[in-house]
Amino acid sequence: MQLPLVQPAPLVLEHAPAFQALFKNRCQYQHFQNYLTGLMVLDNKTMANITRCVLESADKTNLSRFFSEANWDAEAVNKERIAYMLQKTGRHRLGARKSVLAIDDTLSEHVGSLFEYIDKHYNHGNNTYPLAHNLVTSHYVSGAVRFPVGWRLYRRYEEFTHWEAFVNKHFPDAVIPKKKKERNRFKKDVEATLLEDPEFQVLDEAFRTKITLAVELVKEATELEIPFGTVLFDSWYLAPLLLEVLAEKGKKWISILKMNRNITTNNLRILDEEGNPVRFEGPHIKVEDLIPLIPASAFKSVQMGEETYYCFSKNVRIPSLGKVRLVISFDNSDLQGTCAVLVTNHLSWNAKKIIETYLLRWPIETFYQEAKQQLGLNKYRMRSAEAIQKHWCLVFVAYSFLHLDCLPTSRRKVFKPIKTIGQVIRKQAQGLIEQLLLHSHMLFTQGVEMTEVFKQLFAKQAYTMSS
Repeated sequence: MQLPLVQPAPLVLEHAPAFQALFKNRCQYQHFQNYLTGLMVLDNKTMANITRCVLESADKTNLSRFFSEANWDAEAVNKERIAYMLQKTGRHRLGARKSVLAIDDTLSEHVGSLFEYIDKHYNHGNNTYPLAHNLVTSHYVSGAVRFPVGWRLYRRYEEFTHWEAFVNKHFPDAVIPKKKKERNRFKKDVEATLLEDPEFQVLDEAFRTKITLAVELVKEATELEIPFGTVLFDSWYLAPLLLEVLAEKGKKWISILKMNRNITTNNLRILDEEGNPVRFEGPHIKVEDLIPLIPASAFKSVQMGEETYYCFSKNVRIPSLGKVRLVISFDNSDLQGTCAVLVTNHLSWNAKKIIETYLLRWPIETFYQEAKQQLGLNKYRMRSAEAIQKHWCLVFVAYSFLHLDCLPTSRRKVFKPIKTIGQVIRKQAQGLIEQLLLHSHMLFTQGVEMTEVFKQLFAKQAYTMSS
């Protein structure tokens, strides 16, 4: 049995009123509060279980309709959340130049193909292709303040365009290869024919890559007047389209650089251990080939907290990126093993500042972990994309409410939250237990027998277990 919920969590009661006007009636607003509470404190975060645990709720179909039929707008709720967070965190945030927006994506894996837009996506962690939704998100970090901003659902080209169906339509006798290389060659062979189909052409033009989604997230953050100066992302998003938009918006950026990227050798001056210029054979050199040519004396120690890194930094030119600052970092003085390579348009920054700033991307990773493990980001059972995105929206709201309690009550500037999300969740559960005890005490004082009190608190849970 799980915790019976006699009222919304304390943080929900504190912050939810700011969102009440976005819901059409009292029932919708109550579902909003109940669902946020269930996400925060219940182990089983399904709609059915949240309904079982809320004492005053009706059957689970009411909550289901809140996601599938009720006409509340997830985008409007998210905009209100961001405005509310900016208002509440003003005294804790740093200036825009010291604040960042991180872009990344995560998989929400599921078993079964009944979810709308579910597809096989590549998992970089274990080199598998699980059925999942691929969520691209932006995350704001400014000192101790850190919260998710926006999200977009990435859909693979084949799934979005119904590619296999159109191949079968135009090439009914063709066997579509399963292996990646053969499949890519086959795609090139059939592409021209498919694009002659007006219906397929419309889908092809409407397809949005992860880069396109990242551009949308950056534009959204600037339109919402989120104060940040630098955008952080990994090498997947290092593309001219995104960089052009960042330049238009007056934003700087830092990214991981792939080892096979070319650096222009014209005007690239590196001295060997004897002080002689290193000679390059061609107009370009790959990063992986350049690193062995850099003398050990060119790497300087950089202290980052308790860790020491050995870094080389230099302004270089990279095709399609232009003039950028390159940072190559090892975690040992022998310069052995793998190294991290960062690239940025902060041309005057030293290696320490570039690395420190890029490490501010880490909160988006911890958000994914906490949102999945503690708030049910990937534990939904809704099947429609609209309902699923409403779930994601409310997970963002729940996380934001919890994060506000992680900040100090004083105006003093701190650079990390003073509590963890887990600590705040436990505090919410404690508050609900206290309310449950008070509710039980009230029933006892009214002369209700112990067995009847227990029945009232756990009747719906017991019925479900017995059935």
